[in-house]
Amino acid sequence: MRSAGVHFSVDPAEGAEDDDHTLGLAMLVATNARSKALEVAARHPQAVVLGADTLVWLGGRALGKPADHDQARAMLRELSGRTHEVATGVHLVRMATRQQVEFHEVTRVRFRPFGQEVIEEYLTTVDVLDKAGAYALQERGEMLVESVEGCRLNVVGLPLERTLAALQHHFAG
Repeated sequence: MRSAGVHFSVDPAEGAEDDDHTLGLAMLVATNARSKALEVAARHPQAVVLGADTLVWLGGRALGKPADHDQARAMLRELSGRTHEVATGVHLVRMATRQQVEFHEVTRVRFRPFGQEVIEEYLTTVDVLDKAGAYALQERGEMLVESVEGCRLNVVGLPLERTLAALQHHFAG
């Protein structure tokens, strides 16, 4: 956002995220993004608040942030040689004017087949414990990722082009 000339401050939401996989990928990221945005907007009613939530989705379930390196290893083994989806829900709101807009972006990511040696090397070079699916495209992603179909920035955590367009269309002026 900063590289696009948007001035902002960060005020993290503190509420628990929903993890009900039965909602499906799009609804789950949208629900979490909305919850985060509304919580923060209540503290800053005049501001345009952006809430976002990104999940890695494989086989009908979300792969969240691993609790430890053993869980990260298991996630990476499961992703090896497979295609998964990364979705980000975005919710923009200005409470004072009751303006809200919400969307989600889905990107398909194909991992190359790799073994334990690559997993161990990746875990020693990237802090994966704060990354959904135990990986980051922008941090040594070339070790794991074969191809990306769709918005690469979505995989990093925010579909910037759509977010900027929504800000311009709904909140400019």
